[in-house]
Amino acid sequence: MLNDPLANVLSHMNHHEKLGRKEILAVNNSKMIKTVLRIMNENNYVGEYKEIEDGKGGLLQIQLLGNINKTGVIKPRFNVKKVEYEKFEKRYLPAKDFGIIIVSTSQGMMTHNQAKEKGLGGRLICYCY
Repeated sequence: MLNDPLANVLSHMNHHEKLGRKEILAVNNSKMIKTVLRIMNENNYVGEYKEIEDGKGGLLQIQLLGNINKTGVIKPRFNVKKVEYEKFEKRYLPAKDFGIIIVSTSQGMMTHNQAKEKGLGGRLICYCY
């Protein structure tokens, strides 16, 4: 049993992107993973995803577009203030305005750019570029 289901799904996505596959079937399924996939879909990193019921908790079928260079979770989940996003952009993203960091805020999960616009801090969840 793996300790971090989100990390498991993101590493599968990395691996299958490098192999050139067009879709994956993720065993892990949770509300947080679906929210991260929704945000990645809105930013054109992954295609559509759908839940397949198998009687054991469900599977996720994820369409890959070939737009992911790297994705991963941020551990530990750092607290970030509204003025500290640039420090973490430098740490996790290769260049300014290239890629996204997904942040859990008091108003839900969103990208770091949306959180900066709204003036919100939160906890860093994962990155993708």
